Amino acid sequence: MIRTARVAGLVAALGVLAVAVVLSLWLGSTDIAFGDALAVLWRDDGSTDAVTIRQVRAPRAALAILVGIALGLSGAVMQALTRNPLAEPGLLGVTMGSSTAVVVAIGFFGLSGVLAHVWFAIIGAALAATVVYLLGATGRSIVTPDRIVLAGAAVTAVLLAFNSAVLLLDPLAFNEFRFWNVGSLAGRRADVLAVVAPFVLAGTVLTLALAHALNALALGEDAGRGLGANVTLVRVLAAIALTVLCGAATAAAGPIVFVGLAVPHVARMIAGPDQRWVMAYSVVLGPILMLVGDVIGRVIIAPREMQVGIVIAFIGAPVFLALCLRSKVSL
Repeated sequence: MIRTARVAGLVAALGVLAVAVVLSLWLGSTDIAFGDALAVLWRDDGSTDAVTIRQVRAPRAALAILVGIALGLSGAVMQALTRNPLAEPGLLGVTMGSSTAVVVAIGFFGLSGVLAHVWFAIIGAALAATVVYLLGATGRSIVTPDRIVLAGAAVTAVLLAFNSAVLLLDPLAFNEFRFWNVGSLAGRRADVLAVVAPFVLAGTVLTLALAHALNALALGEDAGRGLGANVTLVRVLAAIALTVLCGAATAAAGPIVFVGLAVPHVARMIAGPDQRWVMAYSVVLGPILMLVGDVIGRVIIAPREMQVGIVIAFIGAPVFLALCLRSKVSL
């Protein structure tokens, strides 16, 4: 009975995702009739509408799906690893580590473009995650939720200060970075998808493969070992998946917070604590949030546009608090 409900919920979520994709293709600063939007998606007639749908909105929707998957799964992995419901790449310094690495790529090496940024972003995420983990560990190298949150806040503050100093001293780097920093899907074309997709795919496959082992770790390290899980190996592989997903998403769309925090919470509310289902739902719910946020940003102040990172920050916090109060989630 529970399994049937979970499957039904996942199918319903996929239906919502399909609707969100259609809205992303249809709605925007340029008015296109609904029927025409769907027609030119499959048949390129050379019209302006076809160029808008096929070369702008379709790649943008695909990138929103990839970024949503990456952020939703990275949040789920981090919460499972730390057993902390407040864990999220943006809150624990991992996203800021990616951002700092991109600042270094722009300010010190003069590099631009997602292909260059993605490697820096992944390395930055890995270094930040390592530092936060070490600072949040006790003398027995056991990460505690309260200390890792404080460590994440400290690392974020230091990296933010470093970023500000570099960008203020280099106006050219600041000019390039400021548009990327707010979190946006605008202007991303198919070449960005080609760069980001392999990283997201690899991180997703690795994360889903670890879901069962993360269930064992949720009971504690000793219990996990008793159930046959190789705790050290699981932590290392999960950390690799986390950094790849977070780094790729940050390089593609900039630092977008809240998605990794809220999506796993909603997944657990629907499917329960089983990490296999939490991961499955996160793969669907993350893209829904990204697509809806992007559509709202395109129409709310049309013909201008509000970046998706800003939209999600505005709508995310009250929605998350309402969900927490409704389900009596302990903060």
